[in-house]
Amino acid sequence: MDKQAIDAVLRKIQGADSGQPASRVQQIVNRIVHDLFHTIEDFDVQPEEFWSAMAYLTDAGRNGEYGLIAAGLGLEHFLDLRSDEAEARAGVTGGTPRTIEGPLYVAGAPEENGFARLDQDPQEGDVLFMQGQVRDMDGKPVAHALVEVWHANHLGGYSFFDPSQSPFNLRRSIRTDADGRYRFRSRVPVGYSVPPGGSTDQLMKLLGRHGTRPAHIHFFISAPGMRKLTTQINIEGDPFLWDDFAFATRDGLVPALKQVTDAAAIRSNELDAPFYSIDFDFTMHREQADLPKAEVDRVHFAP
Repeated sequence: MDKQAIDAVLRKIQGADSGQPASRVQQIVNRIVHDLFHTIEDFDVQPEEFWSAMAYLTDAGRNGEYGLIAAGLGLEHFLDLRSDEAEARAGVTGGTPRTIEGPLYVAGAPEENGFARLDQDPQEGDVLFMQGQVRDMDGKPVAHALVEVWHANHLGGYSFFDPSQSPFNLRRSIRTDADGRYRFRSRVPVGYSVPPGGSTDQLMKLLGRHGTRPAHIHFFISAPGMRKLTTQINIEGDPFLWDDFAFATRDGLVPALKQVTDAAAIRSNELDAPFYSIDFDFTMHREQADLPKAEVDRVHFAP
C-alpha cells in the first residue's frame, strides 16, 4: 500500500475526521499504531510473523518479563537520560548519578538504624561491608535518610522472586544516623543472566545480544525535602561491568572493592577471615518546584 492509502486507513481507525480533540492517551496510542502500520508495510511483515509476535507478547506477560524486556531494550535507561536532561535544563547537575530501578524491588523491607545485616540466609560468597554517608549538594549530612538496599544472591536470585530464599533476604531499609551515615553487612554479589529460555532471553538472542548483568547493588535514597535517588553501584572487576545488557553502569557508580586482611579489623567485625569493603557516599539534590517528579509511580511486587 502507498503512504496515502495507509494514512487514509489510519484516519478511519483513529477517528481523525470526528472533529473531537484527542486525549493524551489517544494521541500516544494513535502514534504507536501509525508507526506499526508503516513498519508492517516497510518490512512486508507477514500475518504469520505478526501473530507470532502477538503470541510472544502474551507469553512475556505470563512470564512477568516485561520489566526485563524494558531494561534490555534500553527503555528504562532512556527514561533516566530524559530525567537527567530535564534536571539539567533547570540547572540541577552533579550529585550521585541515577540509574535504573529494575523490576525486582519489594517494598516493606525491615528497617534498621544505622546498620543492617542483609544476608539472612546461609549462602556462598565473601563477606562484604559497605558504608558511607548521605549528604546534600553542599556537603552537609542528611540525617535520618532512608537507604533502601537490595541485591541478588550467589545464584542471581532475588528474594520473593526466588522461592528458595526467606522473605526479605538481601533486602533492608537503613535509617542513617545524625551524621547521615549508614553501614551494612552482606555478601559480595555476582553477575547473573535473564532466565534461560525465557521471553527476554529469546529476544536478546534474536537481536544478537546477551542478557547478562554485572554484579550490582540497588538503592533508593529518600529524605524529607530531598529528591528521591534511584541508583545502583556495580562491583569492579566484573567482566560485564561496561557491557550491561540493561545499560545501567554509569561513571561514578563503580566504587573500589577493597579486601581487608588486617587482623584487628577482622576481629572487630566478628569475623575469622578476610572480608571485602566498599566505601560509597550518596549525594542528593534538594527538591524544587520546577523539576519533574523524582519518585516514579509504578507497580511493584506486593509480598
